Amino acid sequence: MKDAENILLTGGAGFIGSHTAIDLIQNGFNVFIYDDFSNSNKDVLDSIKRITGIAPKLIEGDIRDYEKLSHFFSKTKIHSVIHFAGLKAVGDSVIKPLEYYDNNIVGTISLLNAMRENGVNKIIFSSSATVYGDPEYLPIDENHKTSSTNPYGRTKLFIEEILQDIVNSETFFSAICLRYFNPIGAHNSGFIGESPKDRPNNIMPIINKVCFGLQKKLYIFGKDYDTHDGTGVRDYIHVVDIARGHRYALALLEKNPGWEAINLGTGKGFSVLDLINYYEKASGRKIPYEYIGRRQGDVASCFAKVDKAKQLLKWEADFNINEMCLSSHKAYFNCLIK
Repeated sequence: MKDAENILLTGGAGFIGSHTAIDLIQNGFNVFIYDDFSNSNKDVLDSIKRITGIAPKLIEGDIRDYEKLSHFFSKTKIHSVIHFAGLKAVGDSVIKPLEYYDNNIVGTISLLNAMRENGVNKIIFSSSATVYGDPEYLPIDENHKTSSTNPYGRTKLFIEEILQDIVNSETFFSAICLRYFNPIGAHNSGFIGESPKDRPNNIMPIINKVCFGLQKKLYIFGKDYDTHDGTGVRDYIHVVDIARGHRYALALLEKNPGWEAINLGTGKGFSVLDLINYYEKASGRKIPYEYIGRRQGDVASCFAKVDKAKQLLKWEADFNINEMCLSSHKAYFNCLIK
């Protein structure tokens, strides 16, 4: 019988990383989490154990700490790395670009050097639809030209290009860049969800806070976009579907060495007002909101063409927008009553 593979998740205590850890553990992988908890909580490790019965192994550290990473790789045989670690807020990156370049790009180079030094040659990178910039056509496929309207997106794009250059120069190295669209939702147990440590930047944690009276209203950035109701349209996808996509990508790394970029989305776009309406139905509560000016770096509409994921990964999204809202509301409620 084949031994269980050891998978390292950098930033594995975060929203997507923790859900991926659950999926991998439940499918027989040994999971190691490397995280500095700058925007996540150690409590998530208890939640992972509560759901799976197994606690992932933790290495606490900064992704920029090459010595610590290299020491870990030298002592632990890691089959593949899934790289989530990084700062991730579009608006915040416009205000603090240097911090984003330092953490995301310098951190990734540190990780890649430690991997190469210790013979670890497979990586899945947590990329983003922001690498497509302001879309020239919809739905967006992987052949769409890449660019970015903000520093966060540029860090994702630069890292994709770094990985492609490494694959081109070292034929034994393999990389898959998963371009997420807009992950929301939570594990159906309600024991784990999206709960950033600092002020939330993503829309769903803010909607949750408004729903439970922890924030007076949701501020909507712009009401004059060229969309059906004037608010931004996004491809919202359940985080559990995203997590499963990583497991399928690990299988593809085994069969198809090289470099690939693959969209993970539903192929459908919903506006901010659409999302609010679905959440109100799921929660039974009204979400007060107020329009304010557009946010620098945002685009009007962004949703995926997902044929490549279906073809190469044999993956497609299972959950609908209603299920995303229901699970998010349930997890946030459970978080509040702990």
